Amino acid sequence: MILPCFAEYRLWEEEIEKWQDPILKDEKLPEWYKFTLFNELYFLVAGGTVWTDGQPPAFSETSPAYQHKHSKKGTKSESVKDNHVKPAAEQVNDGDDLPNGEERSVSMYAAVHGSQMPEQTSGLRSQEPIPYLLSKDGPENVGKFLYLEGVEYIMWNTYDVHFYASFALLDLFPKIELSIQRDFADAVLYEDRRRVKFLADGTSGIRKVKGAVPHDLGTHDPWHEMNAYNIHDTSKWKDLNPKFVLQVYRDFAATGDMTFGRDVWPAVCAAMDYMDQFDRDCDGLIENDGFPDQTYDAWTVHGISAYCGGLWLAALQAAATMAHRLGDRPYAEKYKLKFMKAKAVYEAKLWNGSYFNYDSGTSSNSRSIQADQLAGQWYAASSGLPPIFDEHKIRSALQKIFEFNVMKVKGGRMGAVNGMTPKGKVDETCMQSREIWTGVTYGVAANMLLHGMEHQGFITAEGIFLAGWSEDGYGYWFQTPEGWTTDGHYRSLVYMRPLAIWAMQWALSPPKAILEAPKVNLMDRIHISPQAVRAVGEIGVRKIAPDNRCIPSSTFQCEC
Repeated sequence: MILPCFAEYRLWEEEIEKWQDPILKDEKLPEWYKFTLFNELYFLVAGGTVWTDGQPPAFSETSPAYQHKHSKKGTKSESVKDNHVKPAAEQVNDGDDLPNGEERSVSMYAAVHGSQMPEQTSGLRSQEPIPYLLSKDGPENVGKFLYLEGVEYIMWNTYDVHFYASFALLDLFPKIELSIQRDFADAVLYEDRRRVKFLADGTSGIRKVKGAVPHDLGTHDPWHEMNAYNIHDTSKWKDLNPKFVLQVYRDFAATGDMTFGRDVWPAVCAAMDYMDQFDRDCDGLIENDGFPDQTYDAWTVHGISAYCGGLWLAALQAAATMAHRLGDRPYAEKYKLKFMKAKAVYEAKLWNGSYFNYDSGTSSNSRSIQADQLAGQWYAASSGLPPIFDEHKIRSALQKIFEFNVMKVKGGRMGAVNGMTPKGKVDETCMQSREIWTGVTYGVAANMLLHGMEHQGFITAEGIFLAGWSEDGYGYWFQTPEGWTTDGHYRSLVYMRPLAIWAMQWALSPPKAILEAPKVNLMDRIHISPQAVRAVGEIGVRKIAPDNRCIPSSTFQCEC
């Protein structure tokens, strides 16, 4: 008897061959690349994956969120003010209790600054401890998807890492990718006020801050208890919110899904406005805070960061363009102006004629060559957005990375080291500066492909194959680690980020929606009114009027 689930195996084989053959039979692609591209997908099934049927996960009596909710004697349901998970709309009261114990119906557009788009979703009653406002019924509901950061770092859907790995899901399972983005869009607008202690400095804070993109969707109780990571307070990280905006725009541009775009737009607005607090001199550019406040969580940054600042520039451009496409003119104007202002500051403070300095500080490694310095430009190019910088600067920085971070490390046979000094020595500032991160190397290689540097791109990525997959390498087959050092010591086997090799395939074969996008720069189509020019310095998180009508952001002026 043939089991039903295997009855169609021949059809499955045919479909797999249809998928793989165009790549396997492409003689222009190196054999090692074809081998590694498909084999790195092992992580999606062997790295720890949960795929539910699409229903919100039920609370169990052992759930921390369940226990917290039912801890009050005699309380069957809670108002918003009693619930530890609060909607972003309550920024109007700045966290204060609602009068007379009233419940509030929360609009999905509560975080928007005054968008003229019609409201799409009705409110959520406060008894629900975590929202599922963006969940879809019907054929668009492909379920809830979780995958681990790695077998040693046991956190679900770690977002700063998903930034690199997500190309594989978007290319192969786009509806799953959109489902993940909807989950994070939900999470942006909510907070969890339970206290946690941060290990790096011993301080404490709340588990999830409204407006901040969570680091992850949890460990023991995913979706219900986010931010299992507790080394640093990730609500102060500078890369998570820009990465959310960039991923949302890339997915929006690639799929052309206007419903998705409209649904997640409030969270994009909230995520962008949240970052205003980190622009302390009102120059449009965010600053880092002298601790490892980004995915390189052992590598301290001072002042303006090439990595985080570049992500912010790309996010400003993505948000402005998305606003234009969705018909939100005030938002498009504001963020185009901020982009223009911030770009000038970024280049003036970081460009040294050859590449962008690691940061604008005065530390010993401020002039280091960071392999990932153009991550924002990588996403802009992958999304069909115009270049953030002049092409000659992009190619100059990529060539510098190739010559120093790649070729000065075992002749290019190990990948791109994260940090390199201008003198051609590995940056020994910390563990992560001297590591070669496999997924980052693939991302850098993809960026090179996007800018016509195929030779450099394939050599850069081949180093990961040679060290990790080849018979002469370290034997990391089907357990690709986060990274290794120049002497071959690895860290964190079976890791999510190496899925970024699919960013290379994305660069080689972009989706139809991006290939056929209008060639006219959409940023050039954003008309800037004289009033918007006068208000270019405005800063401040948008607040919501008591009747849930949005107050235009122009009401708030820069307090610097």
